[in-house]
Amino acid sequence: MKIILAKTAGFCFGVNNAIRIAEETLEKGGIINTLGALIHNDQAVNDLKEKGIGIISAISEAPEGSKVIIRAHGAAPGIYREAEDRNIEIVDATCPYIKKIHKMVEKMHKDGYTIVIAGDRNHPEIIGINGWCGNSALIANTPEEAEAFEPIDGKCCLVAQTTLTRERFDGIYEKLKEKCKSVVKFDTICSATASRQEEAEKIARVSDVMLVIGSRKSSNTRKLFEICSKYCKKTYLIETYGDLPPINPEEVQTLGITAGASTPERTIKEVIEKMDELNKQEKEMSFAEAFENSMVTLRNGEIVKGRIIGYNNTEIFVDLGYKSDGIIPVEEYSDDPDFRPETGVNIGDEVEVFIVRVNDGEGNVMLSKKRVDAMRSLDMIEEAYKNKTPVTGKVVEVTNGGVIVSVNGVRVFVPASQLAERYVKDINEFLKQTVTIKIIEMNRQKRKFVGSRRIVLAEAREEQEKQVWSNIEVGKRYTGTVKSLTDFGAFIDIGGVDGLVHVSEMSWLKVKHPSELVKVGDKVEVTVLEFDAEKKRISLSMKKEEDNPWYRVSDKYKVGDIVKGTVVRLVPFGAFIEIEKGLDGLVHISQISNVRIAKPGDVLKTGQVVEAKIIEVNEEAKRISLSIKEVNPIDPEPEAKEQKAAEKAPEEAQKAGTEEEIPNEHKEELSNTIGDIIGSLDEIK
Repeated sequence: MKIILAKTAGFCFGVNNAIRIAEETLEKGGIINTLGALIHNDQAVNDLKEKGIGIISAISEAPEGSKVIIRAHGAAPGIYREAEDRNIEIVDATCPYIKKIHKMVEKMHKDGYTIVIAGDRNHPEIIGINGWCGNSALIANTPEEAEAFEPIDGKCCLVAQTTLTRERFDGIYEKLKEKCKSVVKFDTICSATASRQEEAEKIARVSDVMLVIGSRKSSNTRKLFEICSKYCKKTYLIETYGDLPPINPEEVQTLGITAGASTPERTIKEVIEKMDELNKQEKEMSFAEAFENSMVTLRNGEIVKGRIIGYNNTEIFVDLGYKSDGIIPVEEYSDDPDFRPETGVNIGDEVEVFIVRVNDGEGNVMLSKKRVDAMRSLDMIEEAYKNKTPVTGKVVEVTNGGVIVSVNGVRVFVPASQLAERYVKDINEFLKQTVTIKIIEMNRQKRKFVGSRRIVLAEAREEQEKQVWSNIEVGKRYTGTVKSLTDFGAFIDIGGVDGLVHVSEMSWLKVKHPSELVKVGDKVEVTVLEFDAEKKRISLSMKKEEDNPWYRVSDKYKVGDIVKGTVVRLVPFGAFIEIEKGLDGLVHISQISNVRIAKPGDVLKTGQVVEAKIIEVNEEAKRISLSIKEVNPIDPEPEAKEQKAAEKAPEEAQKAGTEEEIPNEHKEELSNTIGDIIGSLDEIK
C-alpha cells in the first residue's frame, strides 16, 4: 500500500501562533480564560484546561483583573471595550490574516461601502468580522444565499471567511455582481488554507482511501472532507486514531492522509502509528517515517528557501517545511529604509533566507533575508565591476561629498562629482531616488565600493547621439524637450542632440520672443528643416502645415462670402483687414466707397470692425481681395467733401494753366491702374 501524506497537514500558522501565545501567558501566571474554545480541537483545548486555562463564553464571566485570550478567530471591537471597562487584560491571539480583514472591513465601512462577507454567519470568525462594520454586513455562505439579496445601492465590498473554498467564493462574487453595479472584491481566503485544500484535492484524486484528521466542529476540516469526498468515494473524517475505519492494506493500493488546521501534531502521529501497524508487511513507507521525513532539518548559517505565510508590523512569517515557522524581523527583510510589510510583502511568495538561529530560546527559527541579498549582491557587484556593466540601487543617505546608494543591501558611495554630467547644486534632491551607476572602484575585503552615475549618463547620451545622427533626415518629426531659450530662438533636445528652432519657425504668427510660446522643460513637436552632421548642427521648426492660416483657405472662404474683420493696416492704395488671426485680406481703395476718396484714412481707422465681401481668393499667391462698398460703402461726411474740394481748388486752378487737362472718363481708370501697381509692389515687398 502506497502512502501519501500531505505536507500541509496539521496546525496552520494562526493556530500555532494562538497555542504559543496561550502557553506564554500561562508562564506569566494569573487567572486565564479563553473567550470560547481557543481552537476547534477538543484534545488541544483539554490540554490547556489541565494546565489552568479555562473557557468563558462572554467577557462578563471573567473575574476583574484576570486575563482573557482572544482566540485565532478574532473578536468584535465591543469585546475589547467591555474588557477595558471591567479591568480585564486582553491577550490577543487573533490570526494575522483575520486581523487584516478586520482593518480592511472597518476602513471600507467608514468609506461608505456595504460590506458583504462570504462564509458561515454562525462561525466565530464571521461574527468577529461583522463587528468591525457595526454588524451591518450582508452574509452569504453559498451563491444561492447571495442570489436572495435585495439589489444593493451604491458600492459594496466583498471579503471571505479565511477557510472558504475558492469555488464557493467565486460563485458568491458572480451573484453579487448581479445585485450591485460597483463591487470591490478582496480575496481573503488564507493562502495556507488554499494550499491545504489544493493539496488535499490532488491527493484525493489518486487515492483509493482518503483520511481527513480533525474536529467535526472545525470549518477548515469539514471543507477538506467536502473537497476530498468529491474525488475519492472512500473518504473518512476522523478526530482520533480510535475513529479509524477498517482498512485492509492488501486491498488498498494508495492511501492519502491530510489534517485540518486545528489538528495537533500528536493526533496526527497517533493515527500514523496505528496505520503503521496495519501496513507493516508491505508498506512503502510508514506514516511515522513519512511524517518525520516531511520535516526538513535546519542548521544555523544555512541559506534555505521558504514561503511567506503572514506578517505584522514587526515580523514576517515564513513556512520552511520545519516543525516551527521562521520569523524575519522587518529590519532583516530589506535594506530599504522605507520598506513596509503591507506594501512590500506578498503572501505566498517564495524567499531565500539565512538561518540566524534555529531556536531563539522560545522555539522560533530566526531568519534574515537581508543577509542573503547582501551575499548575492556582493557577487553581482564584483561581476559588474569586472564586466563594466551598470547596476541599479536606491539613494539611502546623503553624506559629505556624495551619496550612499544601496544596491540590494550593499552600500556604494557615489561622489558628488560623479552624480551628473553637470555640477549639482543640492545633492539632497537625489535622496530616495532610484539610480543606475557603474562600479569604478571596489575592495571586497574592506567592503569599499565606489560608483559613478555620470559615466552611465555620458554613455547613454553618446548612444542616443549615434542613434539620432544615423537616422536623422529632413522632414522627420521628433518629440523634443526645450533645453534653453535665447532672443533668436529655442534649443530643443531631440534625444541626446540639441537642435535650434529659430524664432521665425516657432509659429505662423509673429513671435517677438520664444518665451511667449515655450519654457524650459516643455515637450514640443518639431520637424527637421536641415542638418549638418559634420558641424553637429540641426535646424528645426515647430510650425505645422495644418496650423498655417492659409492652409486650405479656399475650402474655408469662397468668392461672394460676407466676412467680418478688423482694420489692421492702412496704406495709400487700400486697407488690410484681419479676417482671423494671421489671415489678412486687402480692400483696394476703389472698393471702400462709392465716391472717390483721396486715401483710405479719410473713411477708415485702425481697429475698426467692418463687413466686406470676398471678391477673390488666391491660395497659391496667399491673397484675398475684399470689397466694402459691395456690402456697406463708407462715404466721407458732406463737410469733409466740401473741405477737401476747397483745399484742392487752388491747386487745380494752377494746374489748369500749366498742364493738359485729362478727360474725366480716363481719370478713375488711371487712378485704379496706379493703385494696382503700388499694391503689387507692396505685396512683393
